[in-house]
Amino acid sequence: MIAPRVAPPDVDTNDPIEGSVLAHQPELLHAFLRLYGTLWSHGELDQFTKEMARIRNARTVNCPICKATRFSGARSEGLTEDTVDKIRDGYDASDLTPRHKAVLSWVDAFLADPAGRHESLHKKLLAHFTPAQIVELTAGIGLFMGFSKIAVSLGGLPDEIPVYEQPTPEVPEQP
Repeated sequence: MIAPRVAPPDVDTNDPIEGSVLAHQPELLHAFLRLYGTLWSHGELDQFTKEMARIRNARTVNCPICKATRFSGARSEGLTEDTVDKIRDGYDASDLTPRHKAVLSWVDAFLADPAGRHESLHKKLLAHFTPAQIVELTAGIGLFMGFSKIAVSLGGLPDEIPVYEQPTPEVPEQP
């Protein structure tokens, strides 16, 4: 098992990504942070919706850090823990909006059957999002899934972490 915190002892970071196993590959980490910051802070899709997709993925992959993190941009757009509680299985029966139910259905389809025939789901998505927003959402789901699986598979994560708010990722300055 690889230790999750690899930042040098004299570097104080509260950022779970910068202090994660990814820090073993600084150039890779920086490239990821640039892409992740662009996705979160320079996209066309609202952060509330991206956060719902990220949290649905976190629950599916079972990444304790991802499940506990809440980005401040989504919070400022109205994401509450009451909403987060509805991102569980059975969300179709909740009072989430049809827009957000479509997003969660897309996360599930992406994770379980990415090559499946999802024409009706695509129609639902197009009723609420532009093609560019759907591409951004899908790219986000891919990043959320891939990097949360990296964290989980390399191990060393606690079983449970209290919910905490983290600044929304921004594009980092060049090292």
